[in-house]
Amino acid sequence: MERILIIEDDELIAELERDYLEANGYETDLAFDGITGEQKAKTEKYDAILLDVMLPGKTGFDVCRELRKSLRLPIIMVTAKKEDIDKIRGLGLGADDYLVKPFSPTELVARVKSHIYIHSLLSSTEEEEQQETEITYRNLTILPKSRRVYLDKKEAILVNKEFELLLFLAENPNLVFSKDTLFDRVWGMDSLGDAATVTVHINRLRDKLGKNESKNQFIETVWGAGYRFRID
Repeated sequence: MERILIIEDDELIAELERDYLEANGYETDLAFDGITGEQKAKTEKYDAILLDVMLPGKTGFDVCRELRKSLRLPIIMVTAKKEDIDKIRGLGLGADDYLVKPFSPTELVARVKSHIYIHSLLSSTEEEEQQETEITYRNLTILPKSRRVYLDKKEAILVNKEFELLLFLAENPNLVFSKDTLFDRVWGMDSLGDAATVTVHINRLRDKLGKNESKNQFIETVWGAGYRFRID
């Protein structure tokens, strides 16, 4: 069950927020001042935080600023202030959303649900990227799923077919492929063009991956046979 931390000094409002959230399947925890709320957020696990601005002990702005140093969960600020400058300040400190009192409890629940959902999608994408299997050879790293290439830890920008050609060769290291075979594997047998396209893309890859000495080229020409991704 997803947990929501409510940091609100007005007990009636805090209990109203709690009741609506719990009626919609969330577990809640309450804090009635900024210092206690900040300690709870840092020491316990929550999926979102409802944060009032005007709090005793420590303002919501200060709490938000401190929590953003270590936490990435959704923070929705709740306040009676209507001035745009306060909204901008809260969002600038890292809040994900802003609700002005009085607000509809159903709107509050909808926003909490939306931000938790968005956060979960972003977290899943980041986890997939972190779990992605890398292909690394010397100072070259290829990320197949995210289709990114790094040379000396700096990203090399490749167009679609350049990336697919490099990936195919890197996934089959030390094997020699003719230009016709590479054209069929990367472009497809029904594609327009001819094997000369492969040579053009090989030259582009070499330009983008650095013109090293021939013995250190990532893609080696095997005269009369084709190309290979060489691993010594």
